[in-house]
This record gives sequence, structure tokens and C-alpha cells, in this order.
Amino acid sequence: MRPVSPSSWAFAASASSYVPAVSARIPAPVAAALALFPAGARIVSICTGAFTLAAAGLLDGRPATTHWNLAARFRELFPEVALDAGVLFVDDGDVLTSAGAASGVDVCLHLVRKDHGSQVANRVAGRCVVPPWRDGGQAQYIEQPVPEPSAAGTAATREWALQRLDEPLTLTDLAGHARMSLRTFARRFQDEVGMSPGQWLIQQRVARARELLESSDLPVEQIAGRVGFATAASLRQHLHVAIGVSPQAYRRTFQAAGDR
Repeated sequence: MRPVSPSSWAFAASASSYVPAVSARIPAPVAAALALFPAGARIVSICTGAFTLAAAGLLDGRPATTHWNLAARFRELFPEVALDAGVLFVDDGDVLTSAGAASGVDVCLHLVRKDHGSQVANRVAGRCVVPPWRDGGQAQYIEQPVPEPSAAGTAATREWALQRLDEPLTLTDLAGHARMSLRTFARRFQDEVGMSPGQWLIQQRVARARELLESSDLPVEQIAGRVGFATAASLRQHLHVAIGVSPQAYRRTFQAAGDR
């Protein structure tokens, strides 16, 4: 792992740090502390920590997020901030904001992945016993019932599918493995994961493709086949939708990071 330069230093404003009750002002000691950040420092807020950054003027004209339950209050106090309360975290370069406490873990893993690659991020996630990757654009809050404890779940089938991403898995295949009807499986999967089986498969295939782009020199066509996309064009399309760049551009970013 390469050393982290001063320009990559991170400051995390915690979830309990400061939630203004009436005004958008921050205490003088907090303002003084924020003023000590070196130029180019990376600043990260977790949950309601975004209130502190916004009150300090660090989010003016920038996209940001905070806990969905306080979004209305945030917009009232800081209308100049482009708040998106429907996502897990927002990466705006040197300033990153996240939603609830669990989303703070997501944004930290995102930074590890961004700086050091998927393999390191996956090891860190394993130590923390958390999922290795949740996309920042994923919804914060999904109103859904908790599955009955006695009901058979889809976890085993998801694990089975992850070992077969290179195969053309269908809803029929997944439901058959879970020994459920198509309708029951689709409903239970949505309840447990918060998205459809098809959306989840695409997300996992994109995540696997990113790992291979970071850690191997395989041609894009081979990577597409290994993760279950029919063509390289399909991989390019889904990767662009997920993170806004082409496979070649994504790979160049990590190669350049490794050279520093």
C-alpha cells in the first residue's frame, strides 16, 4: 500500500458532531478547527456531519447528502447546497458527504477502493464484516417489510449466483435454485435486497468487472465474458451507467494511482 500524501488527508465530521437547532452558525472553536485544514485536504462527513460542513460554507454550490430524516431541515437552513437525500453518499472530489452511520462505512470503503483498489477494500470490508461495495447512488431508504424469520431466504441463492456470474443466469435459474415460484422469489428477493434480481446481477457483474480491470491486464472482451456480459459493448454500457467512465479510462485511473 502506498503512503497517503498530505493532499489526501481526510477529516470526518461525525454523525453526532453538530445539528443546528435554529441557526446555521457553528461554534467558534469548530470554525477555527475547520480553518486549519491544509489546502487540498479531503473532507468527509458522516450523517448529520454535513450540517457542520454546510454551516462552514464548505458545501455552497456543491452536491451533498445527509440523513434522509433531516433533509427538509437541511434544505431550509442551506438552500445553496445541492442536496440529494436519496443516495448513500456523494463524492465531489475533495469533499464527500454520506447519509446515515452505515453509509459512513460505505464512503470510507469507497475511499479505500478509490485510493488502493478493490482487493484492499475487500480485505478491509472483510475485517469489518460489512459488504465490500454499495454504490453511492443506491437509495438511502427503502420502505419494505422485514421478512418473516421462518421464511426461507435468498441468501444462499445469491451466494450461488456469485460463483456463476459468467453464466447467463435467468430469474428461472435463480428461483429454481431457491426452490420457489418466480413470483415468490422475486418478491422475497426485493424484500431482502431492496432491488430486483436482474438489477442485483448487473450490480455484482459491474463490481466484479471493476476488480478485474484494477487487478489484471485482461482485455475488456475477456473481462466481459468472465463476469457474464454478453459483449464488451454491454460491459462498457453498464460500467458507464454505474460510474460514468469507460473500462479503459477506469483501468488507466488505477494504473496511474499505482505508479504514484
